[in-house]
Amino acid sequence: MAAAGAVLCLIQIAPSKAGDVHVEPVTAYVEANIRAWIEDPVIIEALKSQNVLHARLTQAAIDDLDATWRTEFASDVHPLIDTVTGNPLSAFLKDKQIASGGVITEIFVIDAKGLSVGESEMSSDYWQGDEPKWQKTYLAGTSTLFVDVAEKDESTQMLQSQASLTVSDPQTGQPIGAITVGINLDAL
Repeated sequence: MAAAGAVLCLIQIAPSKAGDVHVEPVTAYVEANIRAWIEDPVIIEALKSQNVLHARLTQAAIDDLDATWRTEFASDVHPLIDTVTGNPLSAFLKDKQIASGGVITEIFVIDAKGLSVGESEMSSDYWQGDEPKWQKTYLAGTSTLFVDVAEKDESTQMLQSQASLTVSDPQTGQPIGAITVGINLDAL
């Protein structure tokens, strides 16, 4: 148990600079309110299914899918986006966001290729694999928590940070994806 505490301490400190005062309350919120539900079968099964579906995707195919998503994001017709935002996982994530009472601003689950599996709010891109939220969790291994810098959201004017966690298969312990949760720092 002491070793787990030491690892958790390293996880809390490593992602951000020591002067980032938001890291401790965000970490506490994640540990108390989010970590337990990332093993929900809705998340695990959606990740496993999409990982099988995307297992042979090349980077060129991923780039094409991301370009399609970005084009759809700017239009009124978005069949690719609708397959993600309209699935049962996205409904589950929306319910979790609503239940947070304004603390959670967005949630998205990302597969082993860095592609969105489910989202509580429509994001502007499909591929997260080129961003720290995926690189510093999924690629870093099991139980990893990455708390990103605090930023003011231009559209909402909220001060927020994204907390991202590796999602692991409860049966094997192997990473199968990641989850990112936007946290309204003013609501903590």
